[in-house]
Amino acid sequence: MSQNLPAQNIDPQIYALYDEYCHGAMDRREFLAKASALLVGGMAMAQALFPRYAEAQTISFTDARMKANYVKYASPGGSSGEMRGYLAQPVSATQTKFPAVLVIHENRGLNPYIEDVARRLATAGFLALAPDGLYPVGGYPGNDDDGKKLQDGLNPAKLQTDMLNSAMFVKNHALSSGKLGLTGFCWGGGITNELAAELGDAVQAGAPYYGLATAPDKVSKIKAELVLHFAETDPRINATWPAYETALKAQGVKLQGHFYAGTQHGFHNNSTPRFNQAAADLSWSRTLELFNRTLKS
Repeated sequence: MSQNLPAQNIDPQIYALYDEYCHGAMDRREFLAKASALLVGGMAMAQALFPRYAEAQTISFTDARMKANYVKYASPGGSSGEMRGYLAQPVSATQTKFPAVLVIHENRGLNPYIEDVARRLATAGFLALAPDGLYPVGGYPGNDDDGKKLQDGLNPAKLQTDMLNSAMFVKNHALSSGKLGLTGFCWGGGITNELAAELGDAVQAGAPYYGLATAPDKVSKIKAELVLHFAETDPRINATWPAYETALKAQGVKLQGHFYAGTQHGFHNNSTPRFNQAAADLSWSRTLELFNRTLKS
């Protein structure tokens, strides 16, 4: 039952518990115990929310439109001084350089869903790098629970520096046209906002998914055009948006903020029942429109 439970059959209370679990308020065992105690069938609902990455692949590793491999590069000031990322590049008979996009993972390292997002971007004509923030501590461990624990143990400032260095690595890559876009999910959505501020006019576009706003005193540094995606039910993240929107508009930042009806935090991630096909497709089309318009011209 837990593997095939439709999203509409999962109680909102279980979604709320899962959100707490995802953001570190409890471990897997506590999440399952609380879900089981909350209501009849809660255990099955909770188990249904865990990711199933084998079902989530949309672009094959062998897709002829792109090629991908793991690369290492220097990361001064980061967790260890070196980083590793998944680099997906378009295959073209006519182009030798492509606009670059950094793909920033959630709070559990470089899992297969994020690698698939990088491949999606490569098939759309972008040089996409998905860094693994967990590389300095052994890399994504193959499951999200251990990945979350590893990421929680890292120094946040050094981890952000690793993402910043990753952005500059792909921007300056031999295959890059020099234009840079950012996208990220959950924790990575917040880092997309942070890096847009840190990098200023080195970034042309940002598309954060359900990410925390950056601090008000940093907003004046943002020069990129932003298209921001939010779930309808995501109170922790959504509470940060009104003040952020006001500050961005005061600085003259070009932006669109989109809320997707009937969605939960994580709606773009097609490995769990939180996935919402219509919202994922629409948000992704808006992200690609932004990147095509700002990075390919």
